[in-house]
Amino acid sequence: MAGVASRLRAAADTDPALMIVRSPKPTDLEMPLSGFNDAITPIERFFVRCHTYTPQVDLKAWNLKVEGLVTRPVTLAMAELKKLPRVELVTVVECAGNGRSFYQPRVPGTQWAYGSVGNGKWTGVRLKDVLAKAGVKDSAKHVLFDGADEPLGKMEDFRRSIPIEKAMDPDTMLAFAMNGQELPVQHGFPLRVVVPGWASDSWVKWLTRIEVLDHEYDGFWMKTAYRHPPKPVAPGTAVDPAQMVPVTDLGVKSVIATPLLGPVVGLPVKISGAAWSNASPVVGVDVSVDGGKTWNAAALGKDLGRYSWRLFETSWTPRVEGEYVIMSRARNAAGAVQPMEQEWNPSGYLWNVVHRVPVQFAYPPGYREACLSCHDGHMMVQQRLTRAQWEREVDKMVRWGAPVKAEQREGILQYLERFK
Repeated sequence: MAGVASRLRAAADTDPALMIVRSPKPTDLEMPLSGFNDAITPIERFFVRCHTYTPQVDLKAWNLKVEGLVTRPVTLAMAELKKLPRVELVTVVECAGNGRSFYQPRVPGTQWAYGSVGNGKWTGVRLKDVLAKAGVKDSAKHVLFDGADEPLGKMEDFRRSIPIEKAMDPDTMLAFAMNGQELPVQHGFPLRVVVPGWASDSWVKWLTRIEVLDHEYDGFWMKTAYRHPPKPVAPGTAVDPAQMVPVTDLGVKSVIATPLLGPVVGLPVKISGAAWSNASPVVGVDVSVDGGKTWNAAALGKDLGRYSWRLFETSWTPRVEGEYVIMSRARNAAGAVQPMEQEWNPSGYLWNVVHRVPVQFAYPPGYREACLSCHDGHMMVQQRLTRAQWEREVDKMVRWGAPVKAEQREGILQYLERFK
């Protein structure tokens, strides 16, 4: 752990005013649903998860130590680290507890809803290249990470290890930049681990030390925390941590950003959001507007890489007043499909059930009395007229006695012209 002088930089960081504050201290900030319309999550809206107070690190005094089962322990300043080949990767980082608030029975912990996740562009060096400078011994099995954050009270220091195979994966990296700027304080300045496809508990921030081990680290944050049952358990079941396995890769998942729960405004209704997975990329998102009875493929946005989320979008024009349930269901290249029901676990990890958004639709004021009193709705839907044509039709119907008030005319026209 680094006991270095504190110095904050002027780089942009997450703005609490734009976030859902789950905890001001230690800092836990959740991205609102609107963030799932961004291909790359802006830093000011990027979620923050901290078990401790945020350390303030002086880059001039900082260095990275690599030791343990290596042939030549090394200490690297940032300038030395940046001499290694530079890599860039767009990848989702998601808190393992994202969605915890939806588990029933409820489980303790930060009560995240949907937004303890973000999609960032990370710049840094491969972890395997750093390890190569130290020379990893054949007996190496795990790689342990430690950061500059200090535990609260008698809490054990936050340290996590990953298997050597994941550490040597060419996509696993140490990032010193995020979204094209120096790594922000809240996100791990000056260096954080990036373990693409895995939950953020392995993405250790404020990195100061790497230790190569011949075993999985046996500290609290590996042997007790961030573990889940390897098979389904009955809701409410207490499970011994020794009978559970560490949280690693993410499940396939999608979240709807629009529309929000409640009345839909404007037609056609835009249904949009983001979908992501683990090392197997998202290949499709299906949307249902009838509670899962039927599904239709949404259009996917630009592919930014196997670990990035994919934006999705489709449109829907309800033709009958009433209540609807909009749902999104993602699938990945490995054939995994977002589940309709969630398996419960005692820590509330890895929630990825199909997202459901109940909405209500009502015709614009005056439409029912002016149009549906004489016609079935299909008469209007099939026309597909231009705005000018509908204006003439509405004016004709008014001359024939349709009770359209002056203040209702525009809303009716906007509704009709969207049937195209």
